[in-house]
Formats: sequence, C-alpha cells, structure tokens
Amino acid sequence: MTYLFTPPELPVVPVTSLDALFPVHRIYCVGQNYSDHVREMGGDSRANPPVFFSKPADAVVTGNAAVPYPQATSDLHHEVELVVALGSGGRDIALSEALACVFGYAVGIDFTRRDLQALAKQAGKPWDTAKGFDASAPVSDIVPVHDQHPQQGAIWLEVNGQRRQQADISEMIWSVPDIIVELSKFYALCAGDLIFTGTPAGVAATVVGDHIEAGVDGVGNLAFDIIAMQD
Repeated sequence: MTYLFTPPELPVVPVTSLDALFPVHRIYCVGQNYSDHVREMGGDSRANPPVFFSKPADAVVTGNAAVPYPQATSDLHHEVELVVALGSGGRDIALSEALACVFGYAVGIDFTRRDLQALAKQAGKPWDTAKGFDASAPVSDIVPVHDQHPQQGAIWLEVNGQRRQQADISEMIWSVPDIIVELSKFYALCAGDLIFTGTPAGVAATVVGDHIEAGVDGVGNLAFDIIAMQD
C-alpha cells in the first residue's frame, strides 16, 4: 500500500534540555479563562463553564520564526497563554489524576482574526475561521515537568517594547487540572495534545512589522516578528 501523495511532515515542538521533539496530536484552546479578559469581551466570568475550541496541529510556529499576517482579516489580535503539553491522557479523567497527564509547559500565542470572530458570534456560527488558521499558534520550547507544576507567575506580552498584557497565571478561572478534567469529558485526550489555557486582558490588534515578545515566568519566552504573507 502506498500513499497517493507525500504526507505532510508531523508538527513538532522542541523540548528544552532534551534531544527530543514533542509530536503534536491536537491543539485544544480555552476561551475566557481570566476574569479581566471575560469582562473586556463583554461576558460574565461566573456565568458559564469553560469555552473550548481547537486549532489544527500544524498551526504551531516554533523557534521564534516570523509569523505571516493571515489573509481574510484586517484585525489580527494577539492572546498570550500558558500552554500545557500532555504526555498521557484518557477519557473522564479524575481531578486527582489530571496533573499526572502533563509532560510539560510552554508559552503560546492564540492569534485571532477578531473581525471574523465578531461576525461569527453575531450570526451564532462557529469560530473556526477566526481561530484555526495557518500559523495561528506560535509556541515556545516545552519545559518538562520536574518537581512542581507552575501555579503562579507573571504572564505578559509586549508589542514593539510596549506592555499590553500583564497578569498572573494564578488568576485563571479554571486551573490546569480543571481544564484537563473538563476536556476529557468531551474528548479522548492523549500524548501529544497541547492545551492553550486562556489569555488575560489587553488583547489588541497587531500589524505587519510588529515585534512581539511574550512570556510566562518560570516557563519560557517568545520573540518574533509579524511579516507580510508571501505568495
């Protein structure tokens, strides 16, 4: 049996301190997981359970490579997030077992075509075109878990040296174990899954030529440019 065409390369993320790569299976994302961001988007942080959506695995951008400004939008927003990398999974995972599924952590940007998302919300339609596009998930190298999981630490993002997003991961409405438990009620989680855990307030537009730096204290950093899309 042969392939009809050469299959695409498997998306991977480097792992710090290891001569190994993390193969990406799926990318899950959590929306509205910081109260200040929920408020800036016009929601109520206490009213609803987690909002889940996804991105294609090959949306990852690694090695601080430049990110091309995507087509079909004039309002591309940055959203810095703590990223969870799973080393195991399952269905209906118990809260007491959730952290045992975590291989490590990274820093990610959930890029959003905000104009398309606004139109989708108004029409009651899915967010796929607003969230799941090419190069929409830059991510830092993954830091393996050793003794402790990060429970607090500054999460921040700067554009051209100007601080736009600033919070602490301890302010997440739904903790990492909470998210894993809830996701496993809907999906069979497995090794290779990445979970973007939500962004704090301060999301805003970015344009071609912008330099973005972001980080989570104790986890890692990102630094890359937004460039024009090439034909």
